[in-house]
Amino acid sequence: MSSAKKSDLSHLMWTEKYRPMKLDEIVNQKEIVRGITNLVKSPDIPHMLFAGPAGVGKTTAALCIAREILGEDWKKNTLELNASDERGIKMVRERVKEFAASVKLATDKDFDKPKIIILDEADEMTSEAQTALRRIIEDSSKTTRFIIVCNYLSQIIEPIQSRCVVFRFTRLPKDDVIDYLKMICEKEKVKYDERALAQIYDSTGGDLRHSINVMQAAAGMGSINIANVSTAIGLSGRSKVSEVLKLALAGKFHDARAKLLELTQVYGMSESDFLKYASQEAYEMKLDRPEELAELMAEYDYRLSTGAHPEIQLAALLAQMGKIGSKKN
Repeated sequence: MSSAKKSDLSHLMWTEKYRPMKLDEIVNQKEIVRGITNLVKSPDIPHMLFAGPAGVGKTTAALCIAREILGEDWKKNTLELNASDERGIKMVRERVKEFAASVKLATDKDFDKPKIIILDEADEMTSEAQTALRRIIEDSSKTTRFIIVCNYLSQIIEPIQSRCVVFRFTRLPKDDVIDYLKMICEKEKVKYDERALAQIYDSTGGDLRHSINVMQAAAGMGSINIANVSTAIGLSGRSKVSEVLKLALAGKFHDARAKLLELTQVYGMSESDFLKYASQEAYEMKLDRPEELAELMAEYDYRLSTGAHPEIQLAALLAQMGKIGSKKN
């Protein structure tokens, strides 16, 4: 009964309900799918490393590989971990090592097939944890295959990269994402405006998972039209990003900070999203010296990624933008 309920819940989320089950169902990524399919058929399957933007099919491809290699019992013999939740060396030594070291019973019909460990968001792991992981990959290679998933290949240490076949996933083309969204709309019998689907793609930048979530939120409001999509992705808040930039560049620090707090606290925009949208708006504003602002945003983006206090850092960013704006006068 409980498993049935769990299955029903997963089908409420369109991202799970319409997640491809086979490699040939993955949206675009044709060259990668072809390469993976050939590797899966080989007698000695290598470790794999998938890198690329969010929501383009990396984790889905890993799950499809597990199904293809292990068949019906794939869940029992697959360990899926999210390294961003458990990023330390303890997780690597305990959970991964324990799973990799456990030996299958000789009566198991899949005894000749390797266990699979899918390590998602591996670029969030510390370098010490990655070093430990490298040793575990070596020690368990007789029984286990690793599929390591990350957004930034440069954050994965070289010894791990050299032990894996690397696949670089690319951002999905607009037509492919819109076609997939249309397919979901037709299966769910939801009315949609094609312009609204294009708007979803533009706001998510080709992240199919995010696009489906936004579309489902808009569908919950009645139909997928431009007004509902705008509400779902908070464009009313995003449109205020350019106001914040203009106020900051004009030297009106207090007004800019008040607008920024409205965005983050009222509209719920994350600090990293603010920086992303601010970067896009800055280029559209056609400033005299856009390189100064780009350098500034890169610095504060790095500060946020290292764990600095977001509100303090963005306030400092606005103050620095005021100095840039004053140079023009």
